[in-house]
Amino acid sequence: MATARDNLARKQIFIPATQPEEEIVLRVAAYCRVSTDSDDQINSFTAQNNHYTEMITAHDQWELVDIYADEGITGTSAKRRKDFQRLLADCRKGRIDKVLVKSISRFARNTTECLETIRELKSLGISIYFEEHNIDTKMVSSEMLTAVIASCAQAESESISRNMRWSVQKRMENGTFNTCRAATGFQLSDNGLEIASEEAPVIYGIFEDYLQGKNSREIAARLNAEAALGRIWNRKLVDYILTNERYAGNALLQKKYRTDSFPRMKKPNRGERPMYYVRNSNPAIIPQEMFDQAAHLRSSRRVEMSDTDARPFSKKLYCGCCGSLCRSKKTNDVWYWVCRRHEEDNTQCDMPPVPEDAITAAFLRLYYNLRHNPEVLSFHMKQMAEVRKRRMLWSPAAVELNREISDILSQSHALALLNRQGLVDPDIFISKSNQLAEQLRNAKQQKEKLRDMEYDQSIDATQQLQETLLTGPEILDAFDGELFCELIDRIILQSNTKIRFRLKSGLELPESIERTVR
Repeated sequence: MATARDNLARKQIFIPATQPEEEIVLRVAAYCRVSTDSDDQINSFTAQNNHYTEMITAHDQWELVDIYADEGITGTSAKRRKDFQRLLADCRKGRIDKVLVKSISRFARNTTECLETIRELKSLGISIYFEEHNIDTKMVSSEMLTAVIASCAQAESESISRNMRWSVQKRMENGTFNTCRAATGFQLSDNGLEIASEEAPVIYGIFEDYLQGKNSREIAARLNAEAALGRIWNRKLVDYILTNERYAGNALLQKKYRTDSFPRMKKPNRGERPMYYVRNSNPAIIPQEMFDQAAHLRSSRRVEMSDTDARPFSKKLYCGCCGSLCRSKKTNDVWYWVCRRHEEDNTQCDMPPVPEDAITAAFLRLYYNLRHNPEVLSFHMKQMAEVRKRRMLWSPAAVELNREISDILSQSHALALLNRQGLVDPDIFISKSNQLAEQLRNAKQQKEKLRDMEYDQSIDATQQLQETLLTGPEILDAFDGELFCELIDRIILQSNTKIRFRLKSGLELPESIERTVR
């Protein structure tokens, strides 16, 4: 039976709200953006600033935090907008309750980034009000409407971008396009590129040094010692100059291109797009003969490297101190592998060069130990099976797929609600419904295949290693490059006495190497 004390303990006390919702003061910020640096857009930029300052200060329950504004920056990627990133940082610090934006296209033209940002701010309790569309993201059903409008904004941006790329492409084809940026040694004028008299001798000296036997690192070191042109020189910059046909008076157009999908990325053109070679496109700093000699010397040095036994180690050796790739270097007829960062500046990394013969000997010992101790790989495969069994149900990938499926279903429900209210165009509704259905089908397929993805691949790789070792020789008397590539994924140089081999299955095994003296 309940006692009087128990009844007193269970008594409910009502505490009324001391501050009605309509009296709460919201900390409000605004975000503005214009797309170009033209005078008209700058005027628009100033007008947006003034508009939101007046709008926020005129509202009794709003307190102005700041006006965040990006000028002359594209909206297709949020990373390039400094004030947009500052806005997000202040939101994460709890300094803002509401954000005002003129339109979704001003906020972002990338649908994915737009929705990711909206979701993040909603999770922080921050709403976004898009004035032109009268959308407030604190409303549950507004996210799908935001997605539809953002998709339209992205389509508009893609159309503009396609038109610009088409225009540039046509100018390349008919020979009227040249360049909008001057490389070192040149300067832009109304007539195109002109030689910069103070910089041209430095360019000429780089080619002279290279033809006299110096490599790009040695040339960069000389230029830094002389403080040439008041800039920091490195191997990549010197290599760029040595391979740039502009210095001989010619131009190879579209060596890089931007991807079609958002966010746009610049990539080297390895045949994905056409290229155009224009002779006598600009004044030459060096004779064509000198440029051709440098190209021939560079090619011959590359052939010398590829003809050595060092090729199987290429792009597989990494520094254990700084993580940089290691490169081969020949000193006194002995091949070494050295950390690239250490080679450029030995104060940046302490890893000393390691003789290639020592690495080869370590691999031969590793092969012998694996060949004659098969239980090493068997135990590793057993461990992977156990890990797979324990983590399959609660792996991050499985949790993420469940969250994705739930999100897709929520979007479908919101879209159906908007359609019943007549807020979505029928064509957009059908297109978006089909898109969500396809996303749901793919997510469910990924969930079904999750069991066979990561860990089965590792187990298969381990079984292939076992078969390779079983059919391989009992002892390796000499280095076998083909066998090395079948077994080893990566080599990590930990010091001049220790090394780690990462097998194709992901298992890492240590080996010792002979002590070296630089």
